[in-house]
Amino acid sequence: MDSAELKDRVRELRAEGRSPKEIARALGVPPSAVAPLVRAIAAEGAGSGREPELLGCWVSAGWSDGLGVDPARGWTDEEPGSGGGMVSVLVARRHSWDKMTVGGFLADVYCLGIKYVAGPDVLGERDLRRFRDYFFSDYKSWQEVPLELAQTLVFGSEQYARSLGFEPHEDFPSVSPLLGAWEGPSAITFGRDGRPFYQPGPVDDPGKVVRVLRRTLSDDEFDYVTDQSPTF
Repeated sequence: MDSAELKDRVRELRAEGRSPKEIARALGVPPSAVAPLVRAIAAEGAGSGREPELLGCWVSAGWSDGLGVDPARGWTDEEPGSGGGMVSVLVARRHSWDKMTVGGFLADVYCLGIKYVAGPDVLGERDLRRFRDYFFSDYKSWQEVPLELAQTLVFGSEQYARSLGFEPHEDFPSVSPLLGAWEGPSAITFGRDGRPFYQPGPVDDPGKVVRVLRRTLSDDEFDYVTDQSPTF
C-alpha cells in the first residue's frame, strides 16, 4: 500500500484502540514506519482543537525528593523524601463513552530523563484501576495531581536529560501527546539538589552513561554511584 493508504489504516486501527506495536504487527510493517504516523495523527487531533477530555493524572508519591519546586505552584507531595529520583506518571484521556486512552512514563528526574513508557492503551474503568495499582506497585503510594505537574515532570525531565546528552525512550513520541502541549518554563529544578546524579539501573550501561556526562560536564559538575558508593 502507498503512504496515504498506510496512514488511513493506521488511523483506523488507532481509533480501535490498538497500540503502535499492535498496529505494526497487524499491517506487517516495522514499528519505525508506524510511530511517525501515530505522532502525525495525534498532532492533527491536537491542532484541530479536539483534544480528548482529560480524565486524570497520577504520579508516584515521593516525586519531589531532591528536586527544587516553585512553592508558588502549590504542588504537594504526599510522601516527601521517599522518591529517590525515579518518578512514574500516568495519564488518562477519554477515548469513547466507556473507554479511555492511558499512557505511562518512568522518569529519572536526576539524570537520564524518560527511561520507559507504557501504552498508549485503551482501557475500561476497571482495567485502569488494576493497571494503576500495578504501575505504581514499586512505590509507597500514588496521588492524583494537576495536569501541569504531570507535564512538568515528564517534559521537564526530558529536556533536562537532553541537555546532558540523553535521548528519551524510543516510544516517547507515541505516548507524550496524551499530556498535551507544554510551554514551560519549568517550575521544577531537576537533578538531585540541582546537580546531575546518576545511579545505575538494572538495564543501564553505567560506563556509557558516565562517558556521555563527561562530554557535557566536568567531573566536579555531576555525581554518580559505582558499587553502591557515591562518587562526588
